[in-house]
Amino acid sequence: MQSSQSTPSPRSAASSQASQDGLPSLDKMNIQVPFDPSEFFVPDDATCYAYWKERDMPEHIGRHSSQVANIATALARRAAEKNIIAGDAAVQEVRSSALLHDLAKMYCINYGGHHSQLGAAWVMEHTGNPMLAHGVLHHVWWPYEIDCTRYFLPLAVLYADKRVRHDEIVSIHDRFTDLFDRYGANDFARGRIKMSMEQSQAIEENFIQHLGVNLHACTFDNGRLVD
Repeated sequence: MQSSQSTPSPRSAASSQASQDGLPSLDKMNIQVPFDPSEFFVPDDATCYAYWKERDMPEHIGRHSSQVANIATALARRAAEKNIIAGDAAVQEVRSSALLHDLAKMYCINYGGHHSQLGAAWVMEHTGNPMLAHGVLHHVWWPYEIDCTRYFLPLAVLYADKRVRHDEIVSIHDRFTDLFDRYGANDFARGRIKMSMEQSQAIEENFIQHLGVNLHACTFDNGRLVD
């Protein structure tokens, strides 16, 4: 015999648990569960460039970031066509995260630290948008499941970054050949670079599967991916 009780919604269940714990309910705290991504501010290109200027980004990192953004935007447009992400607003969100992915790069070169972590903090300070910051935080290494249908934005920014050597669009093979040459000073460093390369290849295959485009030799020269 089926129970007549209905399954509580995420909001009511969470509010009930909060009451049991002696905490204010979600209704009283005015927190939506789940949150609506459309509520977050997404900067346009001009605003991202203003953040570059404020954080003293040098021109060569700006050129690199622009190329990364072009690739991420092409991926996002294709994903929107495939209904993986939701339209032009989501495309701009991917593009903005890519434009800002190296926001803290020069600061950390000069003063130390992890540019992905500091950059994510700066992006939160500027925009208050955790989705943009998520892409910045994880553009070096992705610690979760590789599934672009669930985690499109951070995977697009990471993959796009791995297709740009300085300000030139190249294959993953050529990008990592350069990284091995510049940073593979010892076995530990080479092992880390190899892990990153293998992850980037797996992400590429995941995009190929879901976007229906062969990305291996794609030059991204027209801003849009086609069959």
